[in-house]
Amino acid sequence: MLAVAVLLASAARVLAHSFDPALLDLREREPGRFDVVWKSPAAARPGLGPTPEPVLPEHCRQIGEVSAPSDDPGVLRMFHVDCGSTGLHGASIAVAGIAGSNIDVLLRIRWADGDVTTGVLRSGSEAITVPGVHGGLPLATVFRRYGALGVEHILSGPDHLLFLLALVLLVRGWRQLTLTITAFTAAHSVSLALAVLGIVHLPPAPVEALIAASIVPVALEALRPPGAAPTLISRAPWLAAFCFGLLHGLGFASALTELGLPHDHLPAALASFNLGVEAGQLAVVALVLLPARWLQRQPRWVQAVPVYTTAAVAMAWTIERVGACL
Repeated sequence: MLAVAVLLASAARVLAHSFDPALLDLREREPGRFDVVWKSPAAARPGLGPTPEPVLPEHCRQIGEVSAPSDDPGVLRMFHVDCGSTGLHGASIAVAGIAGSNIDVLLRIRWADGDVTTGVLRSGSEAITVPGVHGGLPLATVFRRYGALGVEHILSGPDHLLFLLALVLLVRGWRQLTLTITAFTAAHSVSLALAVLGIVHLPPAPVEALIAASIVPVALEALRPPGAAPTLISRAPWLAAFCFGLLHGLGFASALTELGLPHDHLPAALASFNLGVEAGQLAVVALVLLPARWLQRQPRWVQAVPVYTTAAVAMAWTIERVGACL
């Protein structure tokens, strides 16, 4: 448990939802003509090693370059291309330089009629073929891709992982823990769906700050002496997990909104992403459960080490993210 806490502490400078892939965004302004934005992940920003480059079909010619915004260093290039009457349907789009790396690239094409096509390029798969028609992605492919993204998002989100760790440290008893984790899952599933469907909308910066802050009371509650006066969190940890889970769901939604959703398979993409998040979450709980139970039987000073480390990292994130809101 101490090793887990220390590893997470080393990520104290990571902002919310460290799932930070590269993004290749193409927006069709008129038939065959696209505005292109190439955004690199933090792992491949200038000065940190070779930068991958998008490779568009040979029949697409660049017709103009736009200066990248100074307030977003992640945007490496913005330009326009003309792919003629052939367009991009059935064509291959690649990103050179991701082979052998840990960089993922999200491909998002917004067509002139409002439809959206998305895909993911990974190491060992530098190219992707655009479907020949709108909505051409098979349902099984949507489930597989968005499910994998859900797993990746939860496993690469240290704030979510710290919250799960705090819950496992706090709650004793299988029945109570099951109820608490179920409440957390139900809450983030609801808020994720509401946010993605546009029913609820909150600015991401304050949501990220609140997510980090949600870890602190749950972590410190685990250190309360057994005979101390009960608090709301100790009496009903499932209720705290549900309330805080609503915030975490909004955080999940920011990643999914950035990726984009296929209009023809919106329910399937949303469901598979959420199932992927849940699968990753259960894997984390299973990994730390037995060490947490062992820790709960140790002297208080031993228990305090990972708990205070968790709370300290969460406070550092909170301060950093509040600063980003100002």
